[in-house]
Amino acid sequence: MALHLYDTATGVARPFSPRTLGEVGVYLCGATVQGSPHVGHMRSAIGVDILRRWLTRNGSRVTLVRNVTDIDDKILAKSAEAGEPWWAWASTFEREFTAAYDALNILSPTYEPRATGHVTEMVELIERLVAGGHAYAGDPGNVYFDVRSWPDYGDLTHQRLENIGAGDDATVPPPDKRDPLDFALWKAPKSGEPETAAWPTPFGRGRPGWHLECSAMARKYLGEGFDIHAGGIDLRFPHHENEQAQSRAAGWEFAGLWFHNAWVTVGGEKMSKSLGNSLLVRSVLVDADPAVLRYALGAVHYRSTLEYTPGESLVEAGAAWERITGFVSRALESAADERPSGPTSDVALPAAFVTAMDDDLNVSAALAVVHETVRAGNSELAAGRDAGEQALAVRAMLDVLGLDPLDAHWARSRGSDAANSALDVLVRAVLDERAAARADRDWARADALRDRLAEAGVVVEDGPDGARWSLRQP
Repeated sequence: MALHLYDTATGVARPFSPRTLGEVGVYLCGATVQGSPHVGHMRSAIGVDILRRWLTRNGSRVTLVRNVTDIDDKILAKSAEAGEPWWAWASTFEREFTAAYDALNILSPTYEPRATGHVTEMVELIERLVAGGHAYAGDPGNVYFDVRSWPDYGDLTHQRLENIGAGDDATVPPPDKRDPLDFALWKAPKSGEPETAAWPTPFGRGRPGWHLECSAMARKYLGEGFDIHAGGIDLRFPHHENEQAQSRAAGWEFAGLWFHNAWVTVGGEKMSKSLGNSLLVRSVLVDADPAVLRYALGAVHYRSTLEYTPGESLVEAGAAWERITGFVSRALESAADERPSGPTSDVALPAAFVTAMDDDLNVSAALAVVHETVRAGNSELAAGRDAGEQALAVRAMLDVLGLDPLDAHWARSRGSDAANSALDVLVRAVLDERAAARADRDWARADALRDRLAEAGVVVEDGPDGARWSLRQP
């Protein structure tokens, strides 16, 4: 496999070689379902979706695990404030995340385990760590990982213990914790928390520590060693550092490569609920084409910070998407056969596109090849020649990026075939009226009809074969 991926643990891009030829196991830290998803949450999911599609295109069978953290301090606090059961609160926002993933054509994971469904595996891991001298029980319900028992702690983030600080604790560490750096594997319930938010264990009633969940679920679904662990760069410490430490202390190989994406920022600040600058996916999609939002979030290299400017980012992405879809539509209309609308799985990809994708998923360079092919196809059409070959190449490249304009997903997102057919009839009636006005040299009437369509979001392009229309991208 020619693919090179940047490994956060080693700090270099290196050839990717899966443990088993043709099989790739990927674990992605998914949502903590405390509230509605914002566009920043989609960055990791889109980056890993592109990785998965590229691996699949190159013949690998990918097993993707994306977990759901459905219990933690924030879920309990927010649900109590709203007067809702914590499990109902979590379920509501889990569905919102699923809807957002689906809207942006993010393929469903192979498995999507919830933390609350894997308490048995977590308790078994705790017992293994305690028996190995890497964890200890504190007050009833509390169990901590002994950081100093693991000499390699800090390897992932290249930190020395003396420089790390207070670990998980922002203030004074609990009195039953031996060292401020130690982190919770299991947490006793706090006063006022519901009885349903705790489980019986040999160490007392409690609930999972955040870091413990992923180690237990990754091992269950991917085994003791797997190929790629993915997530946002903000999770490197302490979450991923702690995951790696507890998993390897348990005797497991764990992740072979760490794949971290950079933040989405607004005004230079990381997009997050706590900063109050979040843009909810469901709100953005009221006016934006989901394909345009996906384009905007996926066009920047996954390791580069994406500065998201409400309105402006979507305008730029919309213009690019319109150029692509406009070309594919024109190629379909002028084709002598069905070739441009055919399957793309066996279509040869341009060498420059392959080189870009193999270079740590350099999507920016890959999109440059897409637009170069679009320009070449438009030149063919302008010369009256068939552009089916270019259209198929464009669609094949975009399929790797989850953006093939003819993907049935995008057709569904824009409405039913019946609705599209009805719209086409109505728009063409106006275009026929406009053509008659132009034939009568009634330019004022023709311009008025075109302006009426423009107000409704319909873009009209005049060509040698008459007028064609498309919907303006938000």
